[in-house]
Formats: sequence, structure tokens, C-alpha cells
Amino acid sequence: MAVKRIEGTIDVVTAARQRILNTFANGVPVYLSFSAGKDSLCLAYLVYSLILSGEISAKQLVVIFIDEEAIYDSMYQMAVRWRKRFLSVGAEFRWYCLPVRQSSILHYLQSTESWITWEPGKEDCWVRQPPPFAIMRSPYLTYPGEMNYQEFCMTITRDGIQIVGLRGSESLQRAKLLANIGLGKGSITSSNCQYPIYDWRDSDIWLFIKEHNLDFPDAYIHLYEVGVSKRQLRLCNFFGSEGIAGLRYIAETDPDLWRQVEKREPNAYLTLLYWDSEMFKRRTRKRRELEGNEPAKDYKAECRKMLFEENQKYFSIPSTRKTWNAYRTFYIRNSAVMTNEHFRIMHDAMLAGDPKLRSLRALYTTVYKDYADVSRQNSSRKGGEAK
Repeated sequence: MAVKRIEGTIDVVTAARQRILNTFANGVPVYLSFSAGKDSLCLAYLVYSLILSGEISAKQLVVIFIDEEAIYDSMYQMAVRWRKRFLSVGAEFRWYCLPVRQSSILHYLQSTESWITWEPGKEDCWVRQPPPFAIMRSPYLTYPGEMNYQEFCMTITRDGIQIVGLRGSESLQRAKLLANIGLGKGSITSSNCQYPIYDWRDSDIWLFIKEHNLDFPDAYIHLYEVGVSKRQLRLCNFFGSEGIAGLRYIAETDPDLWRQVEKREPNAYLTLLYWDSEMFKRRTRKRRELEGNEPAKDYKAECRKMLFEENQKYFSIPSTRKTWNAYRTFYIRNSAVMTNEHFRIMHDAMLAGDPKLRSLRALYTTVYKDYADVSRQNSSRKGGEAK
């Protein structure tokens, strides 16, 4: 499905404030999903400033921080400071350190696609210890890894509205998710989530931080200093497909954290050795140089082998069978219009693991966009010949 963008008549900050006011006007509990990342900080500041101005009630607000264990110390310190701020105005702040399931590219190499934060029995190798005020148990989790953190948040916020700092400009997958608003049953409007800053761009985020003199985690500066572009500055789950890019810089920017991460995840070193390989779905200049002398690979044949001939090798556990079925269905329906480059993307995504099917959704858009472009070119060419 194509994503259509429409210019508004007010600026994004004013629009975000109005969305927050509208959310609180419902009179139900409002749950702010807080991560201590740049987007989350901007949303938190908007909510906090509206509380200070008396436009919304702090008693209606519950801030939720899902501590992912493997985070930068500057993110931890930022969360501590914002906890104090929200508590000081009368809001509730829940700091969860729970054994929830997280996606992991590195764990896919061990026939699974996830790891469990704060996993019981592994206290000696936790990246750090939880703070004394953390919530360590929940009646909604009957066993470790029963839910991922998104599922947990949806469960505990059912009696109200959850506001999340998710933005469409961060990725094609997120833009498509937000574009599905209002498409009826099964869309995100069937959930209780609201996204007040969904239309902010990266430049809006950094400009807002500058204009309001907001503190942000030093990890952003350290990543920028080692060459990460502003567009790629993201602090999230170290081992997931979106955050794995930052993992390879930790050894350089934070040696102490790297030692803890290696202790927690022995496969972490693979990002240092194979970052520019298909293991991490990378198609960089370095990878092309490494593969330059090799004959062109038939990625269609490779995908067919993975999906139909050796699927038990690549999709051997229950959690990967859903991924296998989705990719197999996509291959059957669309292989006739796919190019070798499309099959390469598909091959790399399956090899790295795609538990949330985000790469597949992006591939769907890419394939049909390219097909539509080729169809238009052919139609124009035939029209010209007819004349």
C-alpha cells in the first residue's frame, strides 16, 4: 500500500500538543511509554510542560519505562532524572525490570530469535543490576519470555490510552504502520495507542531538543563521533534488527559496557567481524568489494532452497515457522515479478531472521513499487510507438 503524505496547516509541535490534550480530554488513564531516547524525551517534555501549565492533570498520567537491561548508562541516568521530574508533579512512574522477550539477530544463530531481559537464574551475567525501586514481578507474566515488551504494555494499559513516541519518518515499516490508521478491524485503531509526534522528522526532533535546551543521553554524541549519521542515531535493543547497528560501536565508545554485553551475549563479537556481511542484511560498499571477484549469485535459487528444500535447516523451531510460512507465501505469489535484487533482500532478511516481519513488509512495498514503475515505463513506451 502506498503512503500518501499531506501537508498540514499548523506546525508539528502545535499539532502534537493538541493531540496530547485531546487524549487527556477522554478522562481515562493515560500511559506514557518512555524509553529515554530522543523521540521519547520530546514527547515526555511536551506532556510534562502541559502538566506544569495546568492544561492536563498529572493524576491521570502513568509513565511506563520498560528497562531493557542492556542499555547505555546515559540512558539509565536520563530515565532516573525524568522519573524524579514526573514524580515531583504527582504523576505515577512505573520502572519495570521484567523477564520479557526481546528479538535478537544474534540469538537467531542459536536456533532462536529472542533473548529474555532480566532472565531469572542468570543474575550473575546481567548487564547491570536493577534499581531498588524497579518492579520485578507482574501477575501478567506467568513465565519468563511469555510476552515481548509491546505485548506487555498493551496488556497493562487496557483500561486507558497509551501514547508512544513513534514516528513515521524513522523507517518505511513504521510509515506503513501509521498509514493503516482508520482501516477498520485489525488496524492499529483497534488498539489503545496514540502517536502524538508521528509526523515529526529527525530535524524536528533535534531542533526541538535545541530550542528547549533538553538533556539527552551522551550515547548519541559518542555514536556521532565515531561516524554514525544523524539519520541513524537510534538507541534501542542492542540485539534487535534496528539496534544492532550501534552494538559494534560499544567496544570503542564504552569498553566497560562492552565487557558486560559480551558476558551477557557471547555472540556479540560477531558484529565486529561480520557487520558488512549478509548475516546482518548489509549491502555496503565493503561487502560488494569482498564479493567482487565472485560470480553473481542466483538469489532466487537461494531463496527457493531456503524455503522449499532446506526449510528445516533455517526455520527449525516453532517461533520461526510463522516467518517461514509468510515468506513462502510471498515467494509463491510474487516471484514472477521479482528481480534478483529483490531476491537478495529476501535472502538476507531470512538469513538474519525477521521475527516481526518488518523486513517482509518493506520488501512487499519495494517489489510492488518497482513493478508499478516498470509497468508505467512499458505503457509509456508502447504509447510512444503507437503514435
